[in-house]
Parts: sequence; C-alpha cells; structure tokens
Amino acid sequence: MARIPMIAGNWKMNRTVGEAASLVKELLPRIQGVGGVEVVVCPPATALHVVQGALGGSDVALGAQDMFWADWGAFTGLLGPPMLLDVGCRYVIIGHSERRGRFGKPDESLKPEAARVFGDTDASVNLKVKAALRHGLVPIMCVGEMLPEREDGRTDEVVSGQIRAGLADVSPEAVAGIVLAYEPVWAIGTGMACDTLEANRVTAVIRKTVRDTFGADAAEGVRIQYGGSVTDQNAHDLISQPEIDGALVGGASLDACRFAQIIQVASVIAKNTRKS
Repeated sequence: MARIPMIAGNWKMNRTVGEAASLVKELLPRIQGVGGVEVVVCPPATALHVVQGALGGSDVALGAQDMFWADWGAFTGLLGPPMLLDVGCRYVIIGHSERRGRFGKPDESLKPEAARVFGDTDASVNLKVKAALRHGLVPIMCVGEMLPEREDGRTDEVVSGQIRAGLADVSPEAVAGIVLAYEPVWAIGTGMACDTLEANRVTAVIRKTVRDTFGADAAEGVRIQYGGSVTDQNAHDLISQPEIDGALVGGASLDACRFAQIIQVASVIAKNTRKS
C-alpha cells in the first residue's frame, strides 16, 4: 500500500490567538494546489478553535500538542479527547520529548524543571495513545534517544522499547493507521539534524519493530516521520529517504514561507516516488 507523506507543524508554546490566525492565512495561499502530501498544524491549545476557523475548507488538518487519557474529570489544566474533537482536531501529538522530560541540552535551566512537572512516561504515552484511538483521533507518537544513549550505542534498543511500550495492547489494524515520529532528542531545537542515512536507518529499525510486534500489514501501513531541526534546507534530503514518510517540524513551521517550502518539497518527492 502507498503511504501518503505527512508534514506536521508543531508550534509548541508560540503564537497568540491573533498571530496563529495570521500564520494560517499566510500559509494557505502558499500551498494551494499542492498535492500528494497531508499537512497538519498543531497550535497551542488557546488557538485551536480560531485556527480551525482559519483553516476553513482547506485540506490542512488540525492537531493538538498533547492530551490527557481521561474523557472528563477533576484534572485541572488538562484537555481530554472529547474537547479536542469538539474544536475540530483530527491529530494529537503524544509523547514528545519535551513532555517526557527527555531533553538534549541538560544545562538549560527550565527544562529539568519541566521534566519533573510533565513527567510523561512510556506508560502514560500508552494510555494517551489508546484514549486517542478510542475517540477516533490519530496519534502522532514520538520516540527518540538522548545523546548519551546514542553515544552508548543504545539508539536501536531505546526506540524499539519506546515503540513496544507506547503501543502495548493496540491492535495491528489501529497501529497501521497511526503516525510515528522519530525525534532524536539531541536534535530537537538544537539545529543539529540527524544525518539523513542514519535517520533512515533508525526509521527502518522502528518499522522492523512494528513488523515484529504487530505484523507486516501494520509495518507497511504506519507512517513514520522524522523530527528534529527540520528546515527548508535539509527537508529534501530527509524526506526523500525511502523509510521516512514526512516530517514533524518545529521552529520552521512558525514561518509560513519556510513551512510551505517543506510541504512543497514533500509534494514533489511524493509525485516522483511511490513509497510502499
């Protein structure tokens, strides 16, 4: 089966409501008529509703940056799956390293504190994935190794373990329909993207883990993005790799021109290459 590449923009804690709407309005004309690629934008929670309105009848999908696994309850400050559906979300990022407390630059003063506050684990990622699927939301589940783990030669072990734990008790049919994102932690927000051949190799390891755990159909169906310092300059080399099905873009997605260029690159690659 052919896998449609996906370019998703994770805006993180950036853009006010008005700025978010303006960013969408700048983006849409730049990608009008672009085909063969799925586009998702993931604004902060405060802007989800207005971004959905700004997207109008376009083909760009709305995603959230996180969610809790309970539908409702006394969980101050959190959002459950029905709330995301209510504002028009189709996708939700789950298990991003900035939520798991897995950071590439341990000397930063805020990030160790955030690790203690957010504290996502493989177990909580699994609960969120299953809750999203129950409600018809598509998880974009992130995995990736920290720099010491890579230096110790544990990359394959770490990402395979995160895949198995994060997708525990998920059916092979459901796995085939989700999105995975390989995000080496040391590359997130550092400007140091993973070498393209190595990114493709690790993505292949992830797909093999899915195949070994859930079967060939799940492995062939699941889309695996690369994330970590993706820019309009390196997007072609990364997305053209045979195992990589698009990109989860951080900082570059906050610039309509740069994000549009990444989308256009993915579209050209999709037209010239049949990934299956």
